[in-house]
Amino acid sequence: MSAARLRRIHAVMSRDPGARRGIAALAAATEAGLVGLATAIANHRTPNIALITGFYMSHGEPPACETDGPIGTAHLAAGLATAGIPCRIATDAPNAGAVTAAVDAAGVTAQVAVDVVAHAPFPGGEPLPLVIARWRAAPPSHVIAIERCGPAADGVHRRADGTPMDDVNAPLHELFHAGPWTTAAVGDGGNELGMAALPRGVLHDHVPNAAAIACTVPCDHLVVAGVSNWGAQALLCAIAIMWPDRAAALTANLAADTGRRILEQTVRHGPAVAL
Repeated sequence: MSAARLRRIHAVMSRDPGARRGIAALAAATEAGLVGLATAIANHRTPNIALITGFYMSHGEPPACETDGPIGTAHLAAGLATAGIPCRIATDAPNAGAVTAAVDAAGVTAQVAVDVVAHAPFPGGEPLPLVIARWRAAPPSHVIAIERCGPAADGVHRRADGTPMDDVNAPLHELFHAGPWTTAAVGDGGNELGMAALPRGVLHDHVPNAAAIACTVPCDHLVVAGVSNWGAQALLCAIAIMWPDRAAALTANLAADTGRRILEQTVRHGPAVAL
């Protein structure tokens, strides 16, 4: 029964809105990722989860963080925190407003710390080495990147169309692989952290412009979803299946009205844009 439920969750999260990016092939190639990550968390004696998110859209109206990423991250963090699993989040200054707004809307500001990495000329944040040192001093068991752009083969962070975005994207891949933790990622386009866990041929056969944009940073568990927010929500559901005694707490914030509130407040107060 559990295996059938997990397959249904995977099928739902793998739907490709608009059939734009070969999601079906990428999701099929990483079918074990969702179950593998959920199992790794559920079987850990003392799970302690850190999340990395934030994808800045310079061409947005207004230029702002994308809604995909912070919303799912807030759902995941809230579910874990409500179930008694320590959780923290890292983002960078360009995306900090949207990420903190999402966490606030999810109602877990007091339980979930948000580390903001400085990235000039955007205000706020602290140097990346300080955040790395903080995470190394109290290492999480698992670090999960959700819709976070990673460097391509030339070391440059690129949008799906190949446009460089280092000016709005701090090198948080250095934090991703900075410690002895298990790494995981949720993505939907090929240029996100962790996507190098896919076979190179799969990326290049099914992701438009892959030669220019494909992220070269791998991870231990890769989850590919039609929308990265769906992947984060699916992970909560998968963990809940494996932890039936905590299922109600893990999924309490997945109601439609809660999701709408998080989305609206993130757009309004972040700000954030959907592209």
